[in-house]
Amino acid sequence: MEHETNPEVGETADGHRSGFVALYGRPNVGKSTLLNRIIGRKVSITSKKAQTTRHQIRGFLNDDSSQIVFVDTPGVGKPRSALGKRLNATAGEASADVDVVCFVVDARDGLGRGDLFLAKDLDPATTIVVLNKIDNLDPVRIGKQLEAASEIDAVAYVPVSAQTGSGVDRLIGEIRSLLPEGPAWYPDDQITDTPEPQWVAELIREQLLRITHDEVPHSIATRVTEWEWPRVRVEILVERESQKGIVIGKGGSVLKEVGTKARKQLPDGVFLDLYVTVDKNWQHDPESVERLGY
Repeated sequence: MEHETNPEVGETADGHRSGFVALYGRPNVGKSTLLNRIIGRKVSITSKKAQTTRHQIRGFLNDDSSQIVFVDTPGVGKPRSALGKRLNATAGEASADVDVVCFVVDARDGLGRGDLFLAKDLDPATTIVVLNKIDNLDPVRIGKQLEAASEIDAVAYVPVSAQTGSGVDRLIGEIRSLLPEGPAWYPDDQITDTPEPQWVAELIREQLLRITHDEVPHSIATRVTEWEWPRVRVEILVERESQKGIVIGKGGSVLKEVGTKARKQLPDGVFLDLYVTVDKNWQHDPESVERLGY
């Protein structure tokens, strides 16, 4: 990840801290939900499906004394396709070139071999272990999970709930203490650098993941093919004809529901034109994965 200062950003006062922070860990540990909680706005889509995040999503947290650039990364798991390999590489690249790594662990599941494998190459001096999903866990259980997490050598261990916000302020404080002095990388009124077409495509995919449940999640990709605001045309790719029927729904019911729910998160007046195409085994073809921007 190359960091280039924004030429529109002015000089900062002495003592101002800034830096890049990766949210890193296995699938489904709540990284995207945590990012949205920290920023206070939705900047990354979420679902209960593994590897919902497919890009490096950046969110910016600004105050008078610091700017923290958070990088949400795909969950790292055993790759079963060209897409899986690409997502693992994306996460690895993000975690290797930042000032701080927040290594996120699911408090309900506890520390597993997969967590230990991912954490073994992290720099202890710049790693914070974040024990997420502590809501509804009793203090004794949380204490035991923190003790287990100490097997990962890190500078701090912070229990949080991305759902309720518990512990998030403490986490932000720990991060700020590790950042170097430096200028703001982005204007202080900007919260993300995700391009609008990518954001719209991601909103469509988020709703598809939620509505189709386990039927076609990893086989779905979305991309904007026409952008004539407020009219936006979005292509939905699946791998088989049978999946096309599921995504469209009886009488177009699924596409209609997807469009309705996505529009609620977009400016008034936007018109979404959704259509479905079949690209057989696209996630197993490196060229298709590259073409789709992953």
